[in-house]
Amino acid sequence: MSTAAAPVRSLRAGTVLADLLPASRTRDIALVVGGAALTGLAAQLSVPVPGSPVPVSGQTFAALLVGTALGARRGFLALALYAVAGMAGVPWFAQASSGYGMPSFGYVLGMLLASTVVGALARRGADRSVPRTAGVMVLGSAIIYAVGVPYLALATGMSFGQAVAAGLTPFLIGDALKAALAMGALPTAWKLVGRKG
Repeated sequence: MSTAAAPVRSLRAGTVLADLLPASRTRDIALVVGGAALTGLAAQLSVPVPGSPVPVSGQTFAALLVGTALGARRGFLALALYAVAGMAGVPWFAQASSGYGMPSFGYVLGMLLASTVVGALARRGADRSVPRTAGVMVLGSAIIYAVGVPYLALATGMSFGQAVAAGLTPFLIGDALKAALAMGALPTAWKLVGRKG
């Protein structure tokens, strides 16, 4: 009887991938902590960009993946935990940094918002097919930059154009690759649990 319950649950409207696990408060806490830790680990996959205080890292991809897989509420809580712990001194922002005074902290704030938005869209089925997942990843990335680039300009005294050149343009190809990974991973995960896009 328990084997039949999972496919029925996966077909229910408003379900995200994390909802396929047995529901409990312990599950939700583990997902939130795990989402924060995954983002912190992915942030360590970091490469400096010449002329920019913002490195290329895996944290944006992880933040969007966490939001889509966990849903808006748990995604927000996971990224809030990531941000608060990093501000408190846990060295898990990009390049093992911490604190809120760094020029790239706006991207962390953008990831918090983006994780929430993509999680809400995933709950509406936006991660079930390649085209919809592509749209979600583009929107999530745009939200991150919409917060991160102006913050970078304010934190460094750059003009907005300089901030775009240093904090957006060098990252577009990498973001396209991250979106392609998500476009393959998320719809495939749904197919594996019996959910067709």
